[in-house]
Amino acid sequence: MAVLARWCLSRRLTVVLLWLTALVGLTAAATVAGSAYSQKYEAPNTESSHAAELLRTAFPGQAGDSDSIVWHTEHGTVRAGAVEQTMTKVLDQARTLPGVTSVISPYGSSGAAQISSDGHTAYATVGYGKDADGVSRGQAQALVDTAKAGQGPGLEVELGGEAVGNTEAASAHLSEVVGVAVAAVVLLVAFGSFAAMLLPIATALIGCGTAYMGTVLLGHAMTVADFAPMLGMLIGLGVGIDYALFIVTRHRKGLKRGLSVARAAEEAVATTGKAVVFAGGTVCVAVLGMLLLRLSFLNGVAVAASLTVLLTVAASVTLLPALLGFIGHRALSSRERRALAHGGGCQAAQHRRSEEHAGCRGADTPAQPATGVAARWSGFVSRHPRLLGALAAVVMVVLALPTFSLHMGTSDQGNDPSTATTRKAYDLLADGFGPGTNGPLTLVATTDSAGALVALQHLPQTLRDTPGVASVSGPDIDASGSTGVITVVPDSSPQSTATSHLVDELRHDVLPTAEKGTDLQVYVGGSTASYDDFAAVVIGKLPLFVGCVVGLGCLLLLLAFRSIGVPVKAAVMNVAAVASSFGVVTAIFQWGWGSEWLGLGRAGPIEPFLPVILVPVLFGLSMDYQVFLVSRMYEEWRETRDNRRAVRVGLAETSRVINSAAVIMVAVFLAFVLSGDRVIAMFGIGLAAAVALDAFVLRTLLVPALMHLLGPANWWLPGWLDRRLPQLNIETVPTARPPAAAPVPSPAGAVPPGAVPPGSVPAGALTAVESPAGRVTV
Repeated sequence: MAVLARWCLSRRLTVVLLWLTALVGLTAAATVAGSAYSQKYEAPNTESSHAAELLRTAFPGQAGDSDSIVWHTEHGTVRAGAVEQTMTKVLDQARTLPGVTSVISPYGSSGAAQISSDGHTAYATVGYGKDADGVSRGQAQALVDTAKAGQGPGLEVELGGEAVGNTEAASAHLSEVVGVAVAAVVLLVAFGSFAAMLLPIATALIGCGTAYMGTVLLGHAMTVADFAPMLGMLIGLGVGIDYALFIVTRHRKGLKRGLSVARAAEEAVATTGKAVVFAGGTVCVAVLGMLLLRLSFLNGVAVAASLTVLLTVAASVTLLPALLGFIGHRALSSRERRALAHGGGCQAAQHRRSEEHAGCRGADTPAQPATGVAARWSGFVSRHPRLLGALAAVVMVVLALPTFSLHMGTSDQGNDPSTATTRKAYDLLADGFGPGTNGPLTLVATTDSAGALVALQHLPQTLRDTPGVASVSGPDIDASGSTGVITVVPDSSPQSTATSHLVDELRHDVLPTAEKGTDLQVYVGGSTASYDDFAAVVIGKLPLFVGCVVGLGCLLLLLAFRSIGVPVKAAVMNVAAVASSFGVVTAIFQWGWGSEWLGLGRAGPIEPFLPVILVPVLFGLSMDYQVFLVSRMYEEWRETRDNRRAVRVGLAETSRVINSAAVIMVAVFLAFVLSGDRVIAMFGIGLAAAVALDAFVLRTLLVPALMHLLGPANWWLPGWLDRRLPQLNIETVPTARPPAAAPVPSPAGAVPPGAVPPGSVPAGALTAVESPAGRVTV
C-alpha cells in the first residue's frame, strides 16, 4: 500500500487524468448504448414462471405489456353520450400511437365487462405487444398525454400499468444532491477546511459515477434489475465518503505531527487505506454471496453493487492520495495551520519521544487520561455496564419486534403515492370492479388430448364454486388447440394473504382434483402467484445465505483479533442490527406508520429480495465499525493486559470518528427517500436505521458494556487454535518513520524545535502513542 501511495503521489496529475478519462469514456459509451434494465423478477423453475413461458409461446400477443386507461364519473354514467364520445375519440387516437398494437374499448362487444355494475367506472386495455422493458418512456408518456386530454369537469381519467408507471419514476438526482450536501456540512464541521471537505465527496462521486456508467453497460451483458443503478449509488456514496473520511482523518493526524504532506498521505494509505481495502473487500465478497441464490436479476444486482464498492475503494487508495498531494497543508484548517507553524516542531519532537518509549510502558505507568465528551462517555459506560447494556438490549429488542409480523411480497401500483395516476387508476378499478381486478390469476393449461380439453371446459364452473373467487372467464384455446388460458379474479387484493391462500388452495386441492384421471396439466400464474413463488425461493435459501455471510465475518474477525469472544459478539450484533432495521422497515412500509406522509405510498408487503441485499451490505459496514473499534481495544489489551482500560481507551478514541462517519452515511441513505421509489426508499431507510443503531447503540454502548462485563474472557483463544491460525494484520503502523518535516519558523519566544516545554509532561509519564484508530494520551 505504501508503494501504491508513493506512486499516486509522485504522478498525481496522471492519476487524476486517468480517473477522469475513465469516467468520461464510460459515460460516452453508456449514452450511446442506452440502458437495458429488467423489471421482471421471476424465479426460474417455478410454477408461475412455467405458466408465463407457456403463455408467451401460445399467446404471444398476450405476453406483452397491457396498460389501462380508466375513467370515472361521479354524476351520470360512463355510457352518457358526451362521455362515450369523448373517450371513444381518445381511444381512437391511442390506437395510432407508436408501439400500440391493440385497444379494447368497453363500448365494443368484446369489452362489455369493462364497465362497472353501477356504471360510474370503465376501463380500456391498451396492448403494446412488448414487455414493459421494451416500451420506451416516450411511448408511454404519449399514451398518458393522449388519455389525459379527455379529462374534464365531471370526468376523471387515470392510467395504470408498468409502462405508464415508468413515466412517474422519480429521478435520483435530488436524493444524491441532498445526501452529498448534508455530508459536506458534516465534513466541513469535522475538518474545518473547505479543501479537506471536498476530497471525500469528489472521490466518492468519481468512483460512484464511473461505477454507475459501468452498470448501464453491464445491463447489456446480463440481467440487471432496474433498481440496481440507484441502489449502487446509494451504497457507493455512503461507503465512498466514509472510506475517504477515514483516510483524510489519518492524513490530517500526520500533518499535525509535523510530517510532510507526502509522508502523511503515504502513512494514511499504508495504514487506514489497508483497513479500507479490507472493509471494501469484505462488502464485495458478502454482496457476491447473492450469487448463491441463483436468481438471474439478483446476479446483476450483486455484480453492480460489488463493482460500485470496488471502484469507490480503488478511488480512495489511488485518487484520494493524489488529491491530497494537490491541496498540501490546506487539508488542515487555517487555525490548525497556524498552530502547526507555531508549535509543529514541539509536536513532532514529542511524537518521536513517545515512539522511543512506547515499548517500555508498564501497567504501573502513571496515565494522563484523555479528555472530551468521548472520554467522559467511555468512563460512564465503564462505571455502569450492566445498566447501560440492558438499556441498549431493550432498545434493540423493542425495535426488532415488528419483524415477527414481516410479510414478504412484491409491491404494486396500489402502493404508489396517492397523487400518482397509477395509484388513482388502481383505486378506481378496485372500487368499481373489486380488488382482485388489479391482480387476476392466470391459469395456463396444456390440452394435448380430447380428455384434457373436456376437463378444461368443465374447470371454470369448479373455479366459480371455489371460496375466494369473484369471477372466472375463459377458457381461451390457442390456434393449435394445445394450450388453454383461464382468468380467475379473486375477491381480495393481489397483496392480500387471502389471495396467497387462494393460490395455494388452487394448486394443492382444486386443480389436482380437476386433473385427476386426465392428461390435463394446469399451472397457476399471474402477479400474486409469481410474487409468492419468488418469495418462497428467496426465503428457502435465506438461511444458507445468512449463514455464509455471518460465518465469513466470524472467520475474518477470528484471524484479526485472535479471540473467540470478539467474532461471536460481532455475529450477535450484526443479527441484532439486521433484525432491528427490519423492524423499522416493517413498521413504516408494512404497517404504514408515516409512509404516506413520507411520500412512499400505501402500506404493503416487504420486498422479498430486501434481506439478501441488506444483509451483506450491513455486514460489511458493521465489520468496518467493529474493526475500527476493537482494533484499538486489542492494541491496548496487548500492551497492558488490562481489559477495563483497553475497552475504555478504545471507546474514547474511536467513538467520535465512528459517530461522524455514521452521521454522514445515515444522511446519505435517508436522502434516497426523496427518490419517490418505494424499493429504493425501503433500502435507504433500512440501511440508515441499521447504521444508526450499529454506531450509536451497539458499537458505542452495548459492545463496550458487554466487553466490560466479560473481562479478560473477551480475548480468550485456545492455545492449539492460536498456534494454527495465520496472522492477519488489518492495519499496520509503520515501525520506522523518517524525520518530521522541518517546522515553519516560529515567532520569537516560541519553543525551539525539538524541545519540550517544561511541565508539559508529568514526571514519569509518557506521551501519546499513535494507534491505527487514533491517538490517546496515556
